[in-house]
Amino acid sequence: MDLQEFHSNPEVTAAIEKAVEATLLQIGEDPQREGLKKTPHRVGKALQFLTKGYHEDPEAILRSALFEEEYRQMVVVKDIDFYSLCEHHMLPFFGKVHVAYIPNGRITGLSKIARVVDVYARRLQVQERLTTQIKDCIQNTLDPLGVMVVIEAEHLCMQMRGVQKQHAMTVTSDFTGVFNQAKTREVFMKLIKG
Repeated sequence: MDLQEFHSNPEVTAAIEKAVEATLLQIGEDPQREGLKKTPHRVGKALQFLTKGYHEDPEAILRSALFEEEYRQMVVVKDIDFYSLCEHHMLPFFGKVHVAYIPNGRITGLSKIARVVDVYARRLQVQERLTTQIKDCIQNTLDPLGVMVVIEAEHLCMQMRGVQKQHAMTVTSDFTGVFNQAKTREVFMKLIKG
């Protein structure tokens, strides 16, 4: 689903609008102030877009471009930008996802891997679960010899509040199959850092 294809649900937007208006009142703002009059509506539409991954099937996305291919070397898609919302504070976290898999008779369109990242990122998330969901989806759908996912992210819930550490980077990884071998993981890490 591209941005142009996304349509918010008016009923959901209206429900979120009421909640946002009540929140504005609770923090001491005037929802009727010129700059805030349309904010509840905009937040309603934005939240639906930022969580549209709940309504998309990542495995169907991968299956939409499956090809028989005897290539059995590492396929790496690195530096996939992502944006998500932390489920603890609903503040953004964002960064790069790096994915590798070793095919076992089937490959998928490279853009489909980036779309899988977007589907899972467009949900309320924690980085650890996001890492595992991407890995599991590729493993379950393509049945490759192995999959590895590394995510590097900055979390605004750490930068804007709490400990307020501006340059902290969180790195998570998960892997299956042949990536259980340290040498295979090492090759992947060299490729994404190169």
